Amino acid sequence: MSSSTVSLYLDPQIRDWVLFPITLVMILVGILRHYVVILLQSSPEKQTREAIREQRALIRSQILRATSSNSPAPPQFYISISRHLSQAFAAGTYLKDGPPKGDAPPTPPNPMDPAAMDGMMAGMKTQMVMMVPQMVIMGWINFFFQGFVLIKLPFPLTLGFKSMLQRGIETPDMDVRWVSSLSWYFLNFFGLNGLYRLILGGDNSADSSRDMTASPFAGNAQPGAPQDFNKLFKAERDNLEFSEGLYTWIGTGVEERVLRNYGKLPPA
Repeated sequence: MSSSTVSLYLDPQIRDWVLFPITLVMILVGILRHYVVILLQSSPEKQTREAIREQRALIRSQILRATSSNSPAPPQFYISISRHLSQAFAAGTYLKDGPPKGDAPPTPPNPMDPAAMDGMMAGMKTQMVMMVPQMVIMGWINFFFQGFVLIKLPFPLTLGFKSMLQRGIETPDMDVRWVSSLSWYFLNFFGLNGLYRLILGGDNSADSSRDMTASPFAGNAQPGAPQDFNKLFKAERDNLEFSEGLYTWIGTGVEERVLRNYGKLPPA
């Protein structure tokens, strides 16, 4: 009993009227989404001098800790700066509302701060601009092109890729290299990020990775959310004390290293 192998061939019209349109629409929608997000972004409000000083003090301490190993600052300067910051953090010197008076605890950040609310609303609008077009495109593909086979990949794959490349087509005997229309949508959704970075730059709103991290309901803090700098300063004070034990000066033994580099001393 002889068996024959069935070969599949794609109609060129599928390439011209399904494959290319889906790819082109996803590229154009991603670029359009990027510029819509730019239009929705409001100009940042001008911060007060006290608020800027509060943020810069924390950044200064973090930079000091990050350079504690092989620090360019001599020991006396490093210890002096570290102790000064620790005392200022303990006393609340850099708090924008000033140090607490007496035994009264510092005022916690207002969760209904207008600036914070504006930041949350801007994040939600941005997320809607990112989510809605993808839902519309997926519905468009499911309605008009459901069950289409669009392309055959030119390299072999294992059967583990079958469920990923042939979504919406229940054909267990089909070669795993064939790609369905719905799977082509997901491949473009995650595969066009490099093209978006080439056209729009690295920090763009068309990148699908932003869709995974920009949700307004995620547990991470969103831009514009109020921060309790009093707690941050207390934690930073402990980190500074810990970093002092790890401090090393980059200038230690520099004379011997220079002489060995120029062959004036034998290698260590």
